[in-house]
Amino acid sequence: MRRREFIAGLGSAAAWPLAALAQQPDQMRRIGVLMPGDENDPRVKSILTAFTQALTEWSWADGRNVRMDIRWGRGDFNRMRGLAQELVGLQPDVILTRTTAATVAVQRETRTIPIVFVNVADPVATGLVPRLNQPGGNITGFANFEASLGGKWLELLSEIAPGLKRVAIMFNPDINPVSFYFMPYFETAARSMKVEAITAPVHDDVEIETAIIALGREPGGGLVVTSDVFVTARRAPIILAAARNNVPAVYIASYFARDGGLLSYGPDQTDLYRRAASYVDHILRGATPSDLPVQFPTKFEIVVNLKTAKALGLTVPQSILLRADEVIE
Repeated sequence: MRRREFIAGLGSAAAWPLAALAQQPDQMRRIGVLMPGDENDPRVKSILTAFTQALTEWSWADGRNVRMDIRWGRGDFNRMRGLAQELVGLQPDVILTRTTAATVAVQRETRTIPIVFVNVADPVATGLVPRLNQPGGNITGFANFEASLGGKWLELLSEIAPGLKRVAIMFNPDINPVSFYFMPYFETAARSMKVEAITAPVHDDVEIETAIIALGREPGGGLVVTSDVFVTARRAPIILAAARNNVPAVYIASYFARDGGLLSYGPDQTDLYRRAASYVDHILRGATPSDLPVQFPTKFEIVVNLKTAKALGLTVPQSILLRADEVIE
């Protein structure tokens, strides 16, 4: 039902008032940005660059007719709350948020300043919007997942690591409770493959290590790693623990594979941020978030790390190599 609502909503996106869209960026406007990661993370820098470059294509240039106030949460939710309050106090024309945690932090501070989110798994389940096609209120944006990914991750992992007997899906429930959103598809795929589906909620490094050691005690263990601020910040120890314990893992974001993870499958982040720039543009020209439907990814990417596969004693099948957007050798 929600999928049909989303598709119907796309039609309304084409009907924004012509007068609003015709407004010209002839005065200095202000965009607040709340990023949950670290400003020194090259991955985060690249997607923010994609956003700002797309804005210039819509005739908005930082320092010329728009000012961007960027704040970095550095993986600390309490810090993000303070930064959200600070950004709202600046009274920007629109605020861009990344991830559910950052979006919730800003939403708690304002119900009037427009918010455009990116990287929110299920905006309805988290209470950010009541509907996808007509989000209402002051918030809209771009969800980064579909529930069916829960099954797709397991299918890809079984292709590259045949003989799986049990697979755990890892996430931090305090930050990313909607990882349960993937569970029906994950469990259905597991049943069809006769694989035991396990949830691995983790809150600290000890729980991460314990979960991965348990999977590696006997052959046939596998891991699915979702994306939240906590897990992303700890991707290096997760990747290392999987390697030490000979556990094949599939990750939701390409940077995991580039950092040494076996395989990743997820939305093209650059594309999502470029599309978010279009919503920011429409809002700066007079559109309201309530009229802009929440949208889903349209581009996905597979990245496979052959070096990691070799270390795990796995041969990457041609079926994956032919579909891969990037192969790391």
